[in-house]
Amino acid sequence: MNTLTRYPACTMAVLLLLCIPACVWAVPDSTTTYTITIGEDGTALWQVDYRTLLATDDDLDSFANYTRDLPSVYLPQVKDLMQRSAAQAAVATSRYMQISNISGDAVIQTSPTGRYGVIMYSFRWTGFAQPGSGLSVGDAFTGGLYLAKDNTLIIRYPAGWTATRVEPQPDLQREGLVWYGLRSFGAGEPRIMLEKSSFPLIPAVIGLVIIIGAGSGYLLYWIRKRSSGADEPEDPAIPLSETDEESLEERIVSLLRANGGEQFQSEIVKLLGLPKSTVSSTLNNLHRKGIIRKVKKGRENLIRLVNSCM
Repeated sequence: MNTLTRYPACTMAVLLLLCIPACVWAVPDSTTTYTITIGEDGTALWQVDYRTLLATDDDLDSFANYTRDLPSVYLPQVKDLMQRSAAQAAVATSRYMQISNISGDAVIQTSPTGRYGVIMYSFRWTGFAQPGSGLSVGDAFTGGLYLAKDNTLIIRYPAGWTATRVEPQPDLQREGLVWYGLRSFGAGEPRIMLEKSSFPLIPAVIGLVIIIGAGSGYLLYWIRKRSSGADEPEDPAIPLSETDEESLEERIVSLLRANGGEQFQSEIVKLLGLPKSTVSSTLNNLHRKGIIRKVKKGRENLIRLVNSCM
């Protein structure tokens, strides 16, 4: 297998279907994460991280060859692809767009789950979102989007802004909007409407005082409760159907893969936004199936994918 088919010479075509054929990856044990950070002026900073397991010496040699040719061969290809994509989007939206600050890098990372090659592309897309009374995101995706299996799309927006409309609904909404592959989006999707939050000063101060007062009251209650020796009850588990359980297992595996194959259980609970008992039950199922293993790290559990599932 040559380097061109082995690594993402035209990685952005996985996302943008602007009359540009999608690249087909023939690499097992690989993940791609697309992170788009929207600015208040409509400019978007794109970060594309392509991560693949380097299981053999041949894998390592192929990655080294790709790294060597990245500045002279693959970075210009990505630059040309994105400039053509932005030009087509500009015509479709009648809005000025420009691609700039394109850079690429490749590193090797080693973790307890193995050795990985990571390729990173980043660039600035001026005019990506449409400013107005708020920010409208999505019309630049004139041909729709496609996320391959084990790929992730993350769209982040400025602090102090709120997403008032999101189509389709994300798989996760925490520090941004997150969608997991396998998924196909329609033309102009994901479609997001953002509005800047505005809070009058006086109500905000009153609200802050109320929050502080309530927090102080709860703190006193918690101290007294702990002093009395009463145990704090866990969040009640959410009953899941067999389909929901399988979906949650897939989401947990995707989170682990996106984080190099391991993550603390507390972080998984935080990212999923589900009760601890529900996540713990699903992790126990994955452990019984041999998909993960739990490693005790102090007072926390480190969850790791077994090598065969990476």
